[in-house]
Amino acid sequence: MKKLVFLVMAVLLALPMTTFAASQEDAMISELQKQIEALSGELEELSDRLDDTERHSTLDRIELSGDLRARAHSLHYNDVTFNPGIEVNYTDFFDKVGMSVMMPPGSGAPLGDINVFVPDSDPNNPLGLRFDPTNSGGTALDNMFVNLAESNPELFQQLMNSMADYMLNGNAPGVGIYPMAKLDTYDINNDVMYDSRLRLNMKAKVWDNVKFAGRLAMYKNWGDSTNAQVFDSWRSFSMDGTSSGNTSSDLLHVDRAYMDWSNIADSGVYLSIGRRPSTYGPPTEIRENELRGGTPTGNVMNLNFDGITVGYSLSEATGIEGMIARFCYGQGFESEWGNGEMFNDITTKDTHFAGFNFDLFNDGTNFLQTTIFRAQDINDGFKGTIAFPTQYGELFAPTLFKDMQKFPNFNFVTRVQPSTTIGDINLGGIVFSREEENGIKWFTSGGWTQLRPNGNAGMFGGMGTDAVFEAQLSADGTEVMMVPVNATEDKVRNGYGFYAGVQVPAPYGKLGLEYNYGSKYWSPFTQGQDDALGSKLATRGHVGEAYYIFDINPNMFIKVGGLYYDFVYTNSGTPVGKPQKVDDVKDGKAYSLMPVIDTAYDLNASLTVKF
Repeated sequence: MKKLVFLVMAVLLALPMTTFAASQEDAMISELQKQIEALSGELEELSDRLDDTERHSTLDRIELSGDLRARAHSLHYNDVTFNPGIEVNYTDFFDKVGMSVMMPPGSGAPLGDINVFVPDSDPNNPLGLRFDPTNSGGTALDNMFVNLAESNPELFQQLMNSMADYMLNGNAPGVGIYPMAKLDTYDINNDVMYDSRLRLNMKAKVWDNVKFAGRLAMYKNWGDSTNAQVFDSWRSFSMDGTSSGNTSSDLLHVDRAYMDWSNIADSGVYLSIGRRPSTYGPPTEIRENELRGGTPTGNVMNLNFDGITVGYSLSEATGIEGMIARFCYGQGFESEWGNGEMFNDITTKDTHFAGFNFDLFNDGTNFLQTTIFRAQDINDGFKGTIAFPTQYGELFAPTLFKDMQKFPNFNFVTRVQPSTTIGDINLGGIVFSREEENGIKWFTSGGWTQLRPNGNAGMFGGMGTDAVFEAQLSADGTEVMMVPVNATEDKVRNGYGFYAGVQVPAPYGKLGLEYNYGSKYWSPFTQGQDDALGSKLATRGHVGEAYYIFDINPNMFIKVGGLYYDFVYTNSGTPVGKPQKVDDVKDGKAYSLMPVIDTAYDLNASLTVKF
């Protein structure tokens, strides 16, 4: 616009003036200058208005919002039990030990040579062999038996008696538990822990029927940006599905990023592609004091994943208000890219999700939804990052543990990945919620999960089963290792979950009460929920929650509450491993490679600001 003004001025000033008288020329020039100044002002004003319009038009395409939550916890764990053990094929082990005893030294026995069993002339010893640790030749088997006799004499004697019974009487021991450490039960109290969660929302109208939406999230404990947690439970992974739901670091993670293409070719069909809005679905938004945050039923799905949704509104065809059908597809694991193996030497498969989500009725007061989907080719874990605990070095890697003892305050951070495909999972959920005229909100939700194992297992087990370990000689021949070879069973297992709650208006805000229960094999995909003690909706047992929300203003509130967990079975939040009764682990009747919690509670207070 400014260039146009200068051009007009130049043209006008360049007009020939020789045809005018001097006085007329001066008057004309004066009048022209006044007109030019007036025109210049109008053009400048028009230019500014056009610039402002263009600027606003651009900015209006991107809508930014967000929220910041600061929260304080007092966390208490009661009767935490560490009683690790594995299922060992003792028949296979005794057969291999027998071959080492009978075969000449250096002849290639499966577990190498053994020297600690020497001939015994005592007529009361029917085996004709006795254990003599002084005769050890330092072989892998020699070291294993000597170390066991020194560290756990009772277990060593049980092993000897079982091996003798098998060799003399043919009573095969089959598969049995091998305890790896002495049972230890203790309480843990973390009196004060703070965390902060920042979420930045982005929206843009790309075209009349095309939109973009995204959210970046940071969730961290105060004073901790290490981005890796000690591997003490299945929720301690820093992995793709929980990157925004578990405390990690001060980095912003992409919680969701997707585009919506609606009413394609006037068909009423819409397509959405990207990182899905699959967290904080109904009815979990009520306790969050926000609008519906995700698509699928929150009782069975609260996990980040990438995928596609195809939807269609059925309201006009059925006459039912708010009825929408959606087909959803996603991928939860990529096995053939960045898998840690050279030359694509893999034993896992891609994990895919597919299913349907139906909003059956939604009139703003009543809401009814159902979700059903299948997760195909689940592996025994995910790609993730952990801080390796010293205790596992002692249990599984004695040579590594020697070096770890020299640096007791060091935990090496490692990238972990699954080792095998363990089966498929079917999931289904239904939720009904209602808001009464007096402001009371209430809901009830049910969930179903079905584990369909294939008989494979990794170190921590198969799908709803434990792993069977067999003895193998390490590549350098210095150590007898226990290696998982298969699962203890491959039975289909069904799990059930129930979730209900109510929120009532109260002075200065609202009061909420919630309860949920999960059965023995309950295995929902809710690991992305940011409860400090782990997703309450994944709990195999009971959880009660009470909270009070003080509404400071429309964009700010304080929430004070508490959650009480009563774990009935182990392995909450994962389909890997056989669920054991917590009381049995505490009593030493059952074993778990992970620490087991009996009860726990979280007293918390938070301040949330929306902007």
